Amino acid sequence: MDLTPRPGAAPPPPYAYHPYAETPVETTTRLRPVRTRNPGRTVAAAVCGVLGLGLVGGAVTGRWLTGDSAADPGAGSAYTVGRSAWHTVPVDSLFPRTLKGDGAGPGATDRVWTRVAVAGDGGCAAGLDPLLLRTLRPVGCERLVRATYTDATRSSVTTVGMVFTEGDTEAMGALDTRFTTQELAARTDLMPRTYPAEGTVAAGFGEQQRASWTVNVLTEVPVVVFAVSGFADGRTVAEPQPAAEAMAAGATTAVAQAGLGHEAKGIADRVERTLRRTVTDLTEKPE
Repeated sequence: MDLTPRPGAAPPPPYAYHPYAETPVETTTRLRPVRTRNPGRTVAAAVCGVLGLGLVGGAVTGRWLTGDSAADPGAGSAYTVGRSAWHTVPVDSLFPRTLKGDGAGPGATDRVWTRVAVAGDGGCAAGLDPLLLRTLRPVGCERLVRATYTDATRSSVTTVGMVFTEGDTEAMGALDTRFTTQELAARTDLMPRTYPAEGTVAAGFGEQQRASWTVNVLTEVPVVVFAVSGFADGRTVAEPQPAAEAMAAGATTAVAQAGLGHEAKGIADRVERTLRRTVTDLTEKPE
């Protein structure tokens, strides 16, 4: 079958499945003379054939019943499903239009965040500072997706993002260990970038407006989740503060008292939970 597109034909849409079955090549082989069969050998061959079919059939049936995916390693695993979630899961599932943060604010107050903009998916260079990009290089970057939210009072804005990596469980585990032992999530030079959107409350949310942030390396799925928050009025923040420090008891900085650490952590946690739940639903096997 000639699969060459006709002149002027439109190119196929991205990620489309092309159901072109490959036709096997037919061959003709010269037949050899058939020898006279030995009845004993015929019976023995038949018995072996039945036993062989029984063993193969039993193995296949067992694989169906137990869900063994040895024939297709990684099929249906959280890593396989999670890595492709950026283009298989609807954007409203990855970044819900509204996030509810019961007890997520300072003093366990409730929070509600509304999505104001979603960035187009792309490479990591657009959304990560060079040093953070270099830090994530061991796990690679499959895709970066981001969205920006505002709180109910429209006084704060937060960009939350997910880096879908190319790393396996070992690589993600090593990266998580490095972030933990070296406290990389608290370094201001590894702070993620914002996603300002024209015509929204986040229009003035640039790099100088970053106030608090969090970065979390997941190990159940190949994803790094981050969030960075700031004031919606576009004021410059001279000393950004990691979310963990801004949320600490007794913190008195302007960032802490404005609850911007809680904003970054609360939104990141809820987007992360949504992703985990979605991947779990997609990988669950019926009983």
